[in-house]
Amino acid sequence: MISPDDKPLAIRRKSRQIHVGSVAVGGDAPISIQTMTTTPTSDVEATLAQIYEAAANGADIVRCTCNDEAAAEGLAHIVPRSPVPIVADVHFHFEMAMAALEAGVACLRLNPGNLRKPSEIKTIASEARDRNVPIRIGVNAGSLHKDLYSKYGGATPEALVESALMELKLFEEVGFDNVKISVKASDVALMIKAYRLLAEVTDHPLHLGVTEAGPPPAGLVKATAGIATLLAEGIGDTLRYSLTADPIEEVRAGRQLLEALGLRERKGLDLIACPSCGRAEIDVIGVAKTAQEALEKLNLPIQVAVMGCVVNGPGEARGADLGIAAGKSRGHLFIKGKIVRVVPEDQMVQALVEEAERLMEQGVEARLALADENAARLASEDRQALLGEKGQDVNHSLTKIENIKKRISKPKSDN
Repeated sequence: MISPDDKPLAIRRKSRQIHVGSVAVGGDAPISIQTMTTTPTSDVEATLAQIYEAAANGADIVRCTCNDEAAAEGLAHIVPRSPVPIVADVHFHFEMAMAALEAGVACLRLNPGNLRKPSEIKTIASEARDRNVPIRIGVNAGSLHKDLYSKYGGATPEALVESALMELKLFEEVGFDNVKISVKASDVALMIKAYRLLAEVTDHPLHLGVTEAGPPPAGLVKATAGIATLLAEGIGDTLRYSLTADPIEEVRAGRQLLEALGLRERKGLDLIACPSCGRAEIDVIGVAKTAQEALEKLNLPIQVAVMGCVVNGPGEARGADLGIAAGKSRGHLFIKGKIVRVVPEDQMVQALVEEAERLMEQGVEARLALADENAARLASEDRQALLGEKGQDVNHSLTKIENIKKRISKPKSDN
C-alpha cells in the first residue's frame, strides 16, 4: 500500500462524489481512467470488442458517440453487455441525449458550445435527475459559444470556466447537481490555467484531458504535460488521454501515468467480468471474485475474462489472454476468443487458474495447438440451447429501442 506521506504531490482537492454506474468519481475515490471508442456505435459487436479490450487494459469508464438514431439503438444493446459503465457523447442534438438515457447509459457528456437552447438543456437535466444519471459538462476551447468568445476576445481560461458555470446554473434551476466538469483545450498552458481556475470556484469532480493531443509520441507528451501537472497539484478526479491512436493506447498511458505518480497500485492481473443478465448460467460476480483471489496469488501479468454465458462471452472478450464462459452446467475455457476446453461447472475457477499458469509457461500458440477438438462443437451446442431457452433479447433491448424511436420522433423544441 502506498503511504500518503511518500507522495511528492499536493494534497488532493476535496470534491463531492458522484457515481458513473458502479464507478465512484470524486471525493476519496481512486482517479479513474476513461477512453472513447472509435468504432461506429451502431456496430454493436465491434464496439463491444473494443470496450472489453479497453476494460482488460485498465479502463474504468468508456465513452461512445451518440450522434444518430442508429448509434442510440446500438447503445441499447451495448450498455447491458458492457463490463464497464458507458458514457454517451452528445454534441448537437437534444434528441440524442434523451435517446441515450432511454438506452440506459451511465452518464451523458454534453458540450455547452453545441447544445445551446436553455429549454432543451434543462429538459435533459430533468430527465437525468429523475433517472439518477450524471452529466459531464464538457467545455471545449474549440467549440466555445460565440458570445463568450467575443466577450473575452478568444478562448481564455475565464471563458472556458464561465461556459461551464453557465451550464451548471441551468442545471441548478431544475434541481440537478449530479455533475462532473471538464474544460479542455489543445493548448496545454490554456488547459492548465482553466482547470486551476475552475478548481477554485466549484467542488464538482473534474475530468482532466488535453483535447486533440494528436498521435504519439508528441500527443503523449502534450497530454502528460497537462494532466500530470494538475494531478501533481491535487486537481483531477478522472482522466482521458485524447490521442490519435487506438483507445487501448489511451488507457495504457493513463494507467502508466497514475502508477508513475503513485496514484494507483501497480498490478499484474487484469480481470474483467460481464454484467450478469438473464442468460447467465452462473453467479458471475461470485465466480469472478473467487477467480481474482486465486489468480492474484500467482502474480501473473495476464488478462482474464469471466463471462456469464457462452453465447457472446468468448467473442466479446476475445482481446483477453484467457477466459471462461458458462454453458449448460459446464464452463468453456477460451484463449484469445477460441474455445480450447470444456470443464464441469464446479471446476471452472480451478481450470482457469491452471490454464493461466500453463499459458504463461508455454505461450498462446502452444496452448491453442493443444485445444480439445470437441470444445468448439460443445460450445456451439450450449449456445443454441441457451438461445432456444431464453431467446436473443434477454436484456430487453428491443423495448428500449422502441422508446428511443418515440423520443426521436417527438417534435423539436422551438425555445
